[in-house]
Amino acid sequence: MAKITYPCPCASGKLYPDCCEPIHKGKADAQSAEQTMRARYTAFCYGEIGYLVDTLHPRKRRLGDAFSLSKRIKKTRWIGLKIINHQAGEEISYVDFVAFRLEKGQIAQQHERSKFVFVEGKWFYFDGEELPDIKLERNEPCFCGSGKKFKKCH
Repeated sequence: MAKITYPCPCASGKLYPDCCEPIHKGKADAQSAEQTMRARYTAFCYGEIGYLVDTLHPRKRRLGDAFSLSKRIKKTRWIGLKIINHQAGEEISYVDFVAFRLEKGQIAQQHERSKFVFVEGKWFYFDGEELPDIKLERNEPCFCGSGKKFKKCH
C-alpha cells in the first residue's frame, strides 16, 4: 500500500502519517481534547468508524453506533475544518469548531462547541452544542487548506 503523502484533513498542516494516522491506528494517544477532535474529524473523512466509536464517551455509546456512523459517512463529503477556540481543562475541555461539508452541491457547516472528558488517560467526546453558522470572509484563507483566499476557492 502506498504511503499517504498529502496533508491531514484536520488542518494541522502535517501529513496524515505524521498526524492523525498514528492516533487512528492506536500507536499514539491524542494529547488534548483539540487533538482528539481533529482526529475525530479526520476519522469522519476517512471512514475510521472504530476510532469514532472508541473515542465516544462510554456513557454515550449506543447499540448501532457503528452502523449509523457508517451511513452518515457514506453520504457526507467533508471538505474543511476550522478550530475557533479550545478551552483546555484537566478533566473537561471544550472545542469550538466548524466542519465544512458539501451538501447537494452547496457548502454547509457544522458549527459546534464540543465537550470532551478525560478518563483514564484518554480524551472522549461527550456531547456538543450546535451553534449558528459562521460568516466566511472573502479575503480569509479558505477552510479547505488550499492556501487560496476563500473568494478565489469556494
